[in-house]
Amino acid sequence: MLDCPNPPPVTVVLDPYDDVVHTRAALASHAPQHGRLTVHPTPGTDAAIALAYDVLAALGKPVPVAGYRHLDPAPAWSIAAAWILATPITHLTLLRAHLLTPHRFRALLTLRRRTGVRLVLVCHHRAVRAFLERELRQVDHSIAEASALLPEAEPTIPQRRAPQAARPLANRWIDLPALTTLRTFDESIGPCRCAAPLAADRDFFPPVMPPVTEAEVSWRLHRATAHPYLAAQLATAAFTAASTTQLDAAHARDLSANGTTLTLHDHGLRRGCMTHPVPAWARPLLRATALLWRIGGGSGPLFSDPLRSAGLPSLMAFAEGCRIRPPQPPCPKRPHGRRGTPLRVKEPAATIWPVCSAHYGLAWVRDEPDLMQGCPYPPPHTRKTIERRKKGWLPPDYGLRELRHLR
Repeated sequence: MLDCPNPPPVTVVLDPYDDVVHTRAALASHAPQHGRLTVHPTPGTDAAIALAYDVLAALGKPVPVAGYRHLDPAPAWSIAAAWILATPITHLTLLRAHLLTPHRFRALLTLRRRTGVRLVLVCHHRAVRAFLERELRQVDHSIAEASALLPEAEPTIPQRRAPQAARPLANRWIDLPALTTLRTFDESIGPCRCAAPLAADRDFFPPVMPPVTEAEVSWRLHRATAHPYLAAQLATAAFTAASTTQLDAAHARDLSANGTTLTLHDHGLRRGCMTHPVPAWARPLLRATALLWRIGGGSGPLFSDPLRSAGLPSLMAFAEGCRIRPPQPPCPKRPHGRRGTPLRVKEPAATIWPVCSAHYGLAWVRDEPDLMQGCPYPPPHTRKTIERRKKGWLPPDYGLRELRHLR
């Protein structure tokens, strides 16, 4: 069980007059990328699971979390703790703390003990409830005035906020060549504890993503699901070009302690066991998955749920939900009808997940033919392409033509 031996003291901020200036200051301090989280509880509810969903929503995760028993708060609080530990969250400010109930406050203390986050409770009332005073006597805490910790957030002359940077790939399908080998005819892999060499030492370099594509994939995966293992599994397939068999065989111990390397195993059908470097954008996803196992006090397959969720989408269905897919066959040309003749509108074709053995070390390991269905193969692993990959080479037809200048 993951536990912080000496969590920071709880800070109680008294705002007896419920001043809107102090509330605005607390909301303005919300910056998860800088370690500050502000939670505004959903009004009209006192359920512990609702407060856990409020914390997840503040982290940018979609709620409610599917796959668990109805009204069971334990999985939601465990997932929230895993995301807080995997991201640079150090401060958690809770508004309307004077409305806390005993079970909600104990859940907050458990979250504080698991993560070591600095908990700030803003009480918009003249007096703290009796049970809250009684519970606070058992933990280190301090009391402060709102005027000291929550100064005025806005200047006297309101200024317009800087517009957020536009996302060039927003609402577009992203074709990743690394996903072309997701469905392969690999055999089942048993447990492995080998000391795998680095992928670069085996001259293995998966397809490189342009920076604009990498940023968009990271943005979508962080906001597509609250389940860490789903987002981490798809992220791993994107930066390793691994198959589902390799992903299913990954164990929690295969991820390094700092989350910078991940070892994937096979029995020599492809290129052998290899240790892949984890890019910076994918490290929080994989760390959250490993931390969720540590919170549960166990160890098992990295890309599985230790909380035993049910009814979640498969990896390929999740990828389609994120509008991420392998390269698709070219669209057929639309026939030009005669003037005045209405054209039949065809339904959009389903996403094709091809089967490919382009990353196999030997050409004769499979008897079945590659079912690429018109999709382009990933760039071949020859000496010439390996040297170009080391220099950041990308296939000439990779990505959208109008975005190539952003690479």
